[in-house]
Amino acid sequence: MAATETPNEQPPIQFRSDVTVELVRHSAQDSDVVFAARVSTQGEKTLDAAQSGEDASEKRDKGLINYLMRDRHGTPFEHNSLTFYVQAPLFVFREFQRHRIASYNEESGRYRELRPVFYVPGDQRNLVQTGRPGSYEYVPGTPEMTELVQREARGSSTRAYESYQRMLQAGVAREVARIVLPLNLYSSMYVTMNARSLMNFLSLRTKRDDAKFPSFPQREIEMVAEQMEELWQPLMPMTAAAFDANGRVAP
Repeated sequence: MAATETPNEQPPIQFRSDVTVELVRHSAQDSDVVFAARVSTQGEKTLDAAQSGEDASEKRDKGLINYLMRDRHGTPFEHNSLTFYVQAPLFVFREFQRHRIASYNEESGRYRELRPVFYVPGDQRNLVQTGRPGSYEYVPGTPEMTELVQREARGSSTRAYESYQRMLQAGVAREVARIVLPLNLYSSMYVTMNARSLMNFLSLRTKRDDAKFPSFPQREIEMVAEQMEELWQPLMPMTAAAFDANGRVAP
């Protein structure tokens, strides 16, 4: 006889050290930028070109996109859309949603029982902060530090989820029981933005030596940003190249 699940049985606790980013749908290509920019000088002719599939030379398009990026004419980069599905710890989402440049829908602890999946830093995560505010650097810790962080994170997460389960089983509402859960709990959300907003996000949440302005993102949100950039680049290669060539400054 197949085993049956006991009502209110606590699901097994999982620990992860990664993030998930998927491109759910998109309407994004370099030609979107080109047509939007040329309407300022060609008016309705750009609509005819878009509907007929006519394109200018690749060299000319690259030059126009680079000019727009260099001189920060930003609105042509807004006529597109990308929707990502993201799984990451809650503290990453709280940083992400400081960027008021996207639409967000996140899973709700009021309407569903939250799953016991928790973030624990991997062995390669730098643990020691040096420097001054606005110019921090993170360097590796000792093996003992890594073991301490991982042990404490697993232990506190386990105890918190057990508290959450005890309250649910006693009949406490989900929206109340969730208050004991820590920020390393994984959540999921859809985030929709255009390329201009994405470049703004990338300029602040990735650390690159070739960037005109330095950025010091927390590693976990940088992991999300890196995956988003990898998914976007093949869709708009001219725009992505111009973004890099101009110091990764959002237009």
